[in-house]
Amino acid sequence: MDLWERLERPEPEPKTGLSLPRIARAAVELADEGGLEAVSMARVAARLGFTTMSLYRHVKNKDELLLLMLDSVAGVPASLDEPGHDWRDGLRRWCRAQWEMLRTHAWIVHLPITGPPATPNQLAWTDRALAVLGGTGPGGTGLDERDKAGVVLLVATYMHATARLGADLGSAASSASIAAHSALLGSRVDARKLPALRAAVDAGAFDYPAGVPEDERRLGYEFGLERILDGVEALINARRAI
Repeated sequence: MDLWERLERPEPEPKTGLSLPRIARAAVELADEGGLEAVSMARVAARLGFTTMSLYRHVKNKDELLLLMLDSVAGVPASLDEPGHDWRDGLRRWCRAQWEMLRTHAWIVHLPITGPPATPNQLAWTDRALAVLGGTGPGGTGLDERDKAGVVLLVATYMHATARLGADLGSAASSASIAAHSALLGSRVDARKLPALRAAVDAGAFDYPAGVPEDERRLGYEFGLERILDGVEALINARRAI
């Protein structure tokens, strides 16, 4: 039985011994604490108090372990199944839930991409996004299935790339770092040589907006997402005009 079948039809978790859920939890704990580099078959086995060879009876290799980890943290929140939202608000809510997951488990963005989504929970996310875009009524888009799949891929790719940038920047995206960078630009940018950049610096374009609480001053995704949704809306209108 392959990993997909075992995830789709899980066996009851034994009171003792190894199981897929226990292995996943131990691996996720290691990744949350020290990133993907902290995860190995030997370390997961040691955390659980078993030998490495015993782990291989449940997970065939590290690639399968990484898929197991991803599926274990990628459960779709029940809030995404709430009805009564138009496509734009639905995609905003989908992205917000994605962002929370990616920030909670920052190691996800460093997982090697070997193909399209392939685990049950990954596909459930895709299903919810496609459902948001479905329908021909006032709240739907009327897009065909190929267009909807293209929109979901575009939005998911943007969210993943932005989350990865935030994870890679780390403390460089903090309020203090941004303020220091802004001060550096203010002292270095010559209005005669770089007039457009000087105007942006003077307008505070590289500062956090006034009124944003200190604990919320971090790289965000909202501006880019809204521009993508504007583009999706233009696509919807163009398709309807045909």
